[in-house]
Amino acid sequence: MKKFIICALCAICGFTTASAQKFGHVNTQEIIQAMPEFATARGEIEKLTQQYEADLKQMQDELQKKAEAFEKEEATLPDNIKQRRNQELQDLYQRIQQTYQDNQQALAQAQQEKMQAITSKVVDAIKVIGQEGSYVYIMEMGAGIPYISTTLSTDVTAQVKAKLGLK
Repeated sequence: MKKFIICALCAICGFTTASAQKFGHVNTQEIIQAMPEFATARGEIEKLTQQYEADLKQMQDELQKKAEAFEKEEATLPDNIKQRRNQELQDLYQRIQQTYQDNQQALAQAQQEKMQAITSKVVDAIKVIGQEGSYVYIMEMGAGIPYISTTLSTDVTAQVKAKLGLK
């Protein structure tokens, strides 16, 4: 009989512990967009993009000028000079293509580095809120999760924003 009562008490304690578990959800996209670091990073990426585009435009203009000059003189040039200038145009075209690819990679890397720092800051704040509030899980609302009960789960987005000093 004592064993039965002890088992019943353990079961009751287990149920109350299980039902006391807290679950949360958060919208990190909303948080990130409210961060001044995000606006700064976006501005820096846009500035870098404009710089790369201007450099490519300058290279393309140079290619076009050289191609037009070559077309005008082509009929009067000896074959060896035609071949050399044609090769110069091809080399310049390949350099433009390589520069474009390098710029795209540099932009992607810069964006990844800047977003990684921002994301880490948000994740750290979510962890603190999770620990302070004794949450079992805090799930991302926009992560393609098919369903999160907003009545059984607490939205901690505002708490994370407050932890980060955002409005």
